[in-house]
Amino acid sequence: MSDDAHRPFRPRAARLVSLVLGGAVLVLMVAIAALLPWGSSGGGSILDRLGIVGFGVLVAWFLYRQASVVAVPGPDGLLVRNLLLTRRVEWTEIVSVRFGQGRPGVALDLADGDTIAVMGIQRADADRAVAESRRLANLVALHSTTLRDD
Repeated sequence: MSDDAHRPFRPRAARLVSLVLGGAVLVLMVAIAALLPWGSSGGGSILDRLGIVGFGVLVAWFLYRQASVVAVPGPDGLLVRNLLLTRRVEWTEIVSVRFGQGRPGVALDLADGDTIAVMGIQRADADRAVAESRRLANLVALHSTTLRDD
């Protein structure tokens, strides 16, 4: 397989939407905090403004994490960075790659019975997601091939 087959898996649609929404939410929250009237009747204390901006930062951070999900193949395994957790799995640990109908993304079945979602490949990317799931399945097959099939 070529080096191109080992490029990272990243969603396109979710990444674009998350980055645009994150920026918009942050700008909107800063604008609301800046335009909030001062005074006790308007509720425009400095703590109110900081709370609004803080909420915007929190939402933008969450959307940034969504935009930064990735699965990075390497010679020894796959590094899967999802929304909150990052995990590295060896190629030999991966039993199968599943991307059936009704699944929002790819799931890896592991030898220990565990399942890992790979948010770097998402159904929202349509035909590209199907091609990327096949590429991942081919990488798993390539890296888990042994001289003997026991």
